[in-house]
Amino acid sequence: MILPIVAYGDPVLKRMGDEIDEADQKELQDLLTNMWETMYNAQGVGLAAPQIGKSLRLFLVDSEQLEEVEGGIKKAFVNPIIEEESGEAWDYNEGCLSIPHVREDVSRQPKIKISYFDEHFNFFEEEYEGLNARIIQHEYDHVEGILFTDKLSPLKKKMIKKKLEDIAKGQIRIGYKMKFPMAKKKR
Repeated sequence: MILPIVAYGDPVLKRMGDEIDEADQKELQDLLTNMWETMYNAQGVGLAAPQIGKSLRLFLVDSEQLEEVEGGIKKAFVNPIIEEESGEAWDYNEGCLSIPHVREDVSRQPKIKISYFDEHFNFFEEEYEGLNARIIQHEYDHVEGILFTDKLSPLKKKMIKKKLEDIAKGQIRIGYKMKFPMAKKKR
């Protein structure tokens, strides 16, 4: 089932996600199925649970669909923890399904070490670099209550303020289902 993606301005995007209990595996499988479908419908390469209104430590990544990523990954990250980030930070133009039509350069370190569980609660500790690391860092920020716009300079934030307000109010055109926190209800 395709779920609406929560737009900028919704408080769930600023909350740290709760851990998922292994006992909730059936619900997790259903949620993941819906998240994959939602992500692909919106033509995304990553989606975090807060983006569908669930304050959980869960996100998906599919970088296999990107031509510029050699050794792409397609997996779910349950209860992730970035253990280490290293290397010289580099800028890359990022966007977000919760903040459509806004793209800005964000500086991130190129290598990470992350521990997480997969959808079957098997534990992994892995290292990633380049765009795989960047996509993971972006989605990980979501489960920490951080948006890529939080990483911008005060001047950049001021320059996109009106766009962000329009997104929160639902005053944009987008090709996928969204839930806008400040949209006026129709009577």
